Amino acid sequence: MKLAYWMYAGPAHIGTLRIASSFKNVHAIMHAPLGDDYFNVMRSMLEREQNFTPVTTSVVDRQVLSRGSQEKVVDNIVRKDGEEAPDLIVLTPTCTSSILQEDLENFVDRAQMDARCDVLLADVNHYRYNELQAGDRTLKQIVEFYLKKARKQGNLATEKTAKPSVNLIGFTTLGFHNQHDCTELKRLMADLGIEVNLVLPEKATVDQLAKIPQAWFNLCPYREVGLMTAKYLKEEFAMPYVDITPMGVVETARCIRQIQQVLNDQGFDLNYEDFIQQQTRHVSQAAWFSRSIDCQNLTGKKAVVFGDNTHAAAMTKILAREMGIHVVLAGTYCKYDADWFRQEVAEYCDEVLISEDNGAIADAIARIEPAAIFGTQMERHVGKRLDIPCGVIAAPIHIQNFPLGYKPFLGYEGTNQIADLVYNSFTLGMEDHLLEIFGGHDTKEVITKGISSDSDLGWHSTAQAELNKVPGFVRGKVKRNTEKFARERGLSEITLEVMYAAKEAVGA
Repeated sequence: MKLAYWMYAGPAHIGTLRIASSFKNVHAIMHAPLGDDYFNVMRSMLEREQNFTPVTTSVVDRQVLSRGSQEKVVDNIVRKDGEEAPDLIVLTPTCTSSILQEDLENFVDRAQMDARCDVLLADVNHYRYNELQAGDRTLKQIVEFYLKKARKQGNLATEKTAKPSVNLIGFTTLGFHNQHDCTELKRLMADLGIEVNLVLPEKATVDQLAKIPQAWFNLCPYREVGLMTAKYLKEEFAMPYVDITPMGVVETARCIRQIQQVLNDQGFDLNYEDFIQQQTRHVSQAAWFSRSIDCQNLTGKKAVVFGDNTHAAAMTKILAREMGIHVVLAGTYCKYDADWFRQEVAEYCDEVLISEDNGAIADAIARIEPAAIFGTQMERHVGKRLDIPCGVIAAPIHIQNFPLGYKPFLGYEGTNQIADLVYNSFTLGMEDHLLEIFGGHDTKEVITKGISSDSDLGWHSTAQAELNKVPGFVRGKVKRNTEKFARERGLSEITLEVMYAAKEAVGA
């Protein structure tokens, strides 16, 4: 473990709580000290959720440490069972309370004797897994538990639906544009003549999980959450799954063709080619727009992509394959799935970066100096410091990723949203320059430190004043070149003379 002021993926208990609070009538008990109980505030603030977040903190304090936690945890489980009457209570520690090495499985067994609902301990190693991995494992654990329970009670629904149907897996609370993506995929399935059997876990009840095997296949659009469940269902119930993310024109078409193949292998005779052509040519604006004169101006421009596996890989392909943009670097913070990411993006970018260190990606961006960045909120801040525009394409989530309007990233409407994001990210980056030329606002003060934390160069007031005269769209580059010149010569302060010497050195 290490302290950090920025994490791309949160601790494991956040993933478990996201899954538990996505189900209807499921309550979570978090065994944690005060300070670890910020999930409720985060969910209500970011999602602007009207309903109470179904998470209760069983606080670890001095008295608990001296007397043991069992009595308090069991009392909280039984109390919530009586107050809320949930179908399931999920108990999860945090990485902090895990240090106590308590037998929480025993706590659950003890509480199950008095509680009327089911009680589960989230089976996650809090030192080994992050938020995304824990969410994936918790969803699979809950699905597996209730399918085994239904089979034991004789309530398991194994007969397939009359029409082709699908389970949409991986849509959770606090997911990046998940609600809009889910709506878009429901529309897409309806257009393909496919019924949606269940959406997991968002808005599903645990009683409905017995219906999972009725679907003809599972669609798992996000690599981070849902894939373990889809693989389990294939092994246990021979349910095929599609794990192609329908993001962008090419991948959406590939996903639909894979769905067609899966259903035809089960006795259907489907052909979606006319639908794909109709959507690509007349519904998705991205296909023709990427070939318009506006987008041709972007051809060959340099871009950096960074995010989770799903969105970073898909965005790299869209930029390189559909819009002719030169992806200099593509990266992900999902180190546990690095091999898959490299395989997906290797042919579409010059360099691959696998890292959880926000400083490493910031330094790479500063070195490359792309025309635009497509990354997380952290890369957006990096872009502001370097005067490089950034489009946000992946979690960690921010309130701007929960718009009140409709903004999916998946499906054919998603292609339009992405085309807008790409075009605006490149073109609106010129706004500061134009405003300064026409006197729209006062020239902004530039930062005096580089992206790297080891930058110790100072700027003399006369050099700073000269730098402020440089147009905004190239000021960042002039500043970095000057600091590089000074650092190579061991100078600690940049004066007007140093600035002129640096200018001559680069032939500017």
